[in-house]
Amino acid sequence: MVPALAALPSLSPLAVPAIADSILGWLWTAALLLFPGLVAAGLCAPLLAAARLRALFRALPPEGRVVPSYVAVSVGLSVPYAVGVLLTVWLVDSAGPGWSEGFLDTALFGAVLVALVAPAVAVLGLPRIGVDWDPTGYGPSTWLLLVAAGLWYALVAAVPLVALAVGMALPGGY
Repeated sequence: MVPALAALPSLSPLAVPAIADSILGWLWTAALLLFPGLVAAGLCAPLLAAARLRALFRALPPEGRVVPSYVAVSVGLSVPYAVGVLLTVWLVDSAGPGWSEGFLDTALFGAVLVALVAPAVAVLGLPRIGVDWDPTGYGPSTWLLLVAAGLWYALVAAVPLVALAVGMALPGGY
């Protein structure tokens, strides 16, 4: 036997499926958390036609590259929605209108975060930490552009949640 392999602990035949199941579970979890942000990134991609938005994503890490920054921000903005859905499913009784209300609340609070908090972070926070990205000086038109982009993202993210909420509120629920 190869000496390097002799030092490895032997695995029980029963441990291999358990390890594979664990890895598969983590991969599914990652996919479910990434998927909404990737879909939103695709549906919001036309917003990159605005030069100021491209300048914003070009200034974020990895500096000078628009697409990786854009995808990372899109996935990051989907986290409040994913957390809201997970909290609803985990904490709310599925009987009655609980899940429906939870999904609507998630859509509402996610929209506030994406359409108001994210633009404030981009305009007020990023320049304070040294990321100067707006060549026009962070005026009202920049705010309007960022809020409009945030509202579009919020709409894209809210559609499936509202559809789920309506479906669950119907007689018979899910």
